[in-house]
Amino acid sequence: MKYDVVIAGGGLAGLSCGVKLAESGLSCAIISAGQSALHFSSASLDLLSALPDGQPVTEPLSALAALAHQAPAHPYSVIGESAVRRCVSQAMSLLQQDTLPLQGSAECNHWRLTPAGQWRMSWLTPDVVPVLSEKMTENWQPAAVISITGFLDFQAEMAAAALTRQGYPAQAYTLHLPCLDKLRNNPSEFRSVNIARVLDLPQNRQELADELAQCGITEQTLILPACFGAENSDGIAFLQQQLNKTVYQLPTLPPSLLGIRLHQALLRRFRRAGGFVMPGDSVISVRRDGERITQLFTRNHGDIPVQAEQFVLATGSFFSNGLASDIDHIYEPLLNLNLTETLPRREWTSADLFARQRYLEAGVATDAYLHPADAHGTITNLYAAGAVLGGYNPLQEGCGAGVSLVTAMYAAEQILAQIGVVVTEAQV
Repeated sequence: MKYDVVIAGGGLAGLSCGVKLAESGLSCAIISAGQSALHFSSASLDLLSALPDGQPVTEPLSALAALAHQAPAHPYSVIGESAVRRCVSQAMSLLQQDTLPLQGSAECNHWRLTPAGQWRMSWLTPDVVPVLSEKMTENWQPAAVISITGFLDFQAEMAAAALTRQGYPAQAYTLHLPCLDKLRNNPSEFRSVNIARVLDLPQNRQELADELAQCGITEQTLILPACFGAENSDGIAFLQQQLNKTVYQLPTLPPSLLGIRLHQALLRRFRRAGGFVMPGDSVISVRRDGERITQLFTRNHGDIPVQAEQFVLATGSFFSNGLASDIDHIYEPLLNLNLTETLPRREWTSADLFARQRYLEAGVATDAYLHPADAHGTITNLYAAGAVLGGYNPLQEGCGAGVSLVTAMYAAEQILAQIGVVVTEAQV
């Protein structure tokens, strides 16, 4: 099996890089070990919400110079401000073509509503989620936050109470849908994805609209859990037409329908462009010749090598086993690549759950082209992208999705330049 590019990892970084490469005409394969972390995400994407010193960031692109000063090992700092700006533009162009419309701008963060009824800064948010350009109560209309009887992954009372305490009036309602009675009998199956399979049927979509109409809701804005519209937001358009009200959705506890929808949209697009996916597979070993990788071997293909001119490592962080640790050692398990500076074991975590957890900053170190290195030197046809990279704290700095998308675009840009050089020389 031979391709122009092989990507290890099918999450946000791997898929977006694959889409860019495949749509540029390269033969590309993604080796995906399992369920993407997108299935557990809100589908809102952060670019940069705070500097390492804790200072909030409202204008991400304008804060890149300060970030480079405070965190020279941050992936944005490593590739440089001009590259970040260019790749942000590429990422937005790529995402705007998908079936999950996103709202937001890289010039200025907005505030999105979380399932807990709090406001959080973000870069891009699904357009079905309530957002504010500025966190001001006068921009808010009283809302009805609606839960479904027996659905434990979304708590309307908690969200409505939190909003009201902050000065954003909201009232909680509970909806009972007879079409869900059979599913409700098994609490472990009463999850957003399974509910959506029922509510997306035309007859049940009408039942949802009818039940909402009979709840005596006086508010003009309705906020429901994201447990309908598995493929698109047609269900929201239907409810708005039926009820003559504004309807929003909020992500639920995992599995998150909005995150799954984003993952599926990118996956479909990659395949439409001719990309090949090896699902449920993982890289187990790599053959290297000098500064280059020549082959890799996967669990499912045994001794049949997968070959490519260029490779991308987008295996993620600890969640997806792209990074691993033992009692006092963090490491990259596939190639034992060099990491950014790692701290002593006692400094990995803080007893305060909401404090900065320093282990999250561990990851692969690269040069300015995103080439990683091991004990034998730089690997010139391998690019590291996404959560496997080190030098940043995705939670405290609010930049996890941004790092994935920016480094994915940058890796694709470098690969296209390399492949272009090879093609030109061959033609000559």
